[in-house]
Amino acid sequence: MPRPRRFRRITFRPDVTYFKPAGVGLRDLEHVELELDEVEAIRLFDVQGLEQKKCAEKMEVSQPTFSRILDSARKKISDAIIGGKAIRIDKKA
Repeated sequence: MPRPRRFRRITFRPDVTYFKPAGVGLRDLEHVELELDEVEAIRLFDVQGLEQKKCAEKMEVSQPTFSRILDSARKKISDAIIGGKAIRIDKKA
């Protein structure tokens, strides 16, 4: 049985939950789902420019865990951009 998932501190909740390519209806698109912890990781590291160690401290996770969250978010975003998919942000946490 896997360990229970630890609480991850998230201080940002986006108002916008969908991004999609222009000119294509949302119902015609596949979508990629970003979780709130992935959005928070992107915000802290890429937008605010903090170091991974500081980001991990702010999210109350280990640095390797933060790195995995960031990697997962970047892969999903890259897949959406390259594949012409919509990005949906899961608002549950």
